[in-house]
Amino acid sequence: MVNNKNFVKWFRNSAPYINAHRDKTVVLMLSGEAVQHPNFANIIHDIALMHSLGMKLVIVHGARPQIEERIAQRGLECKIENNVRVTDAETLVAVKDATGSLRLHIEALLTMGLLNSPMHGSKIRVSTGNFIIAKPIGVKDGVDFKYTGCVRRVDEYGINTQLGFGSIVLLSPIGYSTTGEVFNLALEDVATQTAIALNADKLITFSKDEGLIDSTGELVRSCSIRTVKVLASEQIHEQEKYLDQLLLLNAIIKAGENGVERCHCVSYQSDTALLEELFTPDGAGTLIAKDHREQMSTATIDDVVGILELIQPLEQEGILVKRSRELLENEINRFVVLKKEEMIIACAALYLYPQDKSAELACVVIHPDYRKGNRGQRLIKAVSEIAKEQNIETIFVLTTVSGMWFQEQGFIESTIDALPEGKKQLYNFQRNSKILVKSID
Repeated sequence: MVNNKNFVKWFRNSAPYINAHRDKTVVLMLSGEAVQHPNFANIIHDIALMHSLGMKLVIVHGARPQIEERIAQRGLECKIENNVRVTDAETLVAVKDATGSLRLHIEALLTMGLLNSPMHGSKIRVSTGNFIIAKPIGVKDGVDFKYTGCVRRVDEYGINTQLGFGSIVLLSPIGYSTTGEVFNLALEDVATQTAIALNADKLITFSKDEGLIDSTGELVRSCSIRTVKVLASEQIHEQEKYLDQLLLLNAIIKAGENGVERCHCVSYQSDTALLEELFTPDGAGTLIAKDHREQMSTATIDDVVGILELIQPLEQEGILVKRSRELLENEINRFVVLKKEEMIIACAALYLYPQDKSAELACVVIHPDYRKGNRGQRLIKAVSEIAKEQNIETIFVLTTVSGMWFQEQGFIESTIDALPEGKKQLYNFQRNSKILVKSID
């Protein structure tokens, strides 16, 4: 019974993430290593679940190890120049064999619907076809790459039509030319160009690691495209060690710089990572968000004037309790600010009550010109992460006019009994502020 209650609680908490992902276009980039891993069947089950939750899915699979296996079986020479395969006519036969077999294998897994299996009742329609138009790489540095190509054009209309019919679109690392030739393409090229052409909401990449790993061997949980570029520049000097990750980094950079708002990197070895990343607050891999010119940071003494200018209009209206400059200077390290080109456009403060494992979210202010968008949510997320690091379990807010907005962010109206003892003694009954509380997951 306890497990059932935990599941129901988790399911309820997942609802906002389920709603947020419905009707979103997601491109999943799965390497040949991921496809041949024993956990791949679990990933397929999770993809089927994502489809059932209303997500529009495009799967792009790789085939590097499978191609190399068939080249070896045929006794052919494996020719690699600058980490790019040279595909002659004989190698192209191996490429067609490998990609064709993998495509059939993935289609079969997506069609599976045995009773008592995770795929039961899924009834997934898989669409494949000549959606990728390619051109040859040609001759580079004196090397003729022959049937190795790159993406020339993505048939986004055809793909979107199939997604509109409710199909999952499956793409192989193969492209077709207008002259009827077949070209061997890089998985990363197909995946990123497809995500860009579809204006996809997400590109999800899969790694043998938990996610993106920095040069110290630590998992990067979330970052911007700018950080990914720094990581790539650090690791380019050790290509042999970081080659697989560098391919992922370059794909993420290209997608992020060309309109894809969010990229993820999760482990193909974990049977829970994909769903954890998408449907839980903490995720399981790396989230990479498109760069914003707006930067979030902990406030410093240099930000006092900007914060005062931001909050004074609300103080004059009586919406905020007035803070003197001296008080603000003393409490500046409690503030988080959001800046755009050095102008403070939003702020929030966090006051900790560690003995009660509670914290107050205060002085949440957004400049009137920037109130559209998700800046308020970003502020709450930032202070929640700070609170969580301090082992805080609940955040509360006192407000006279913004109760409904805080409720939309997951806060629940409560009573003075929900406040820590130190705050109860300071509660201003004359202001009669509403008390709203939110648990930190």
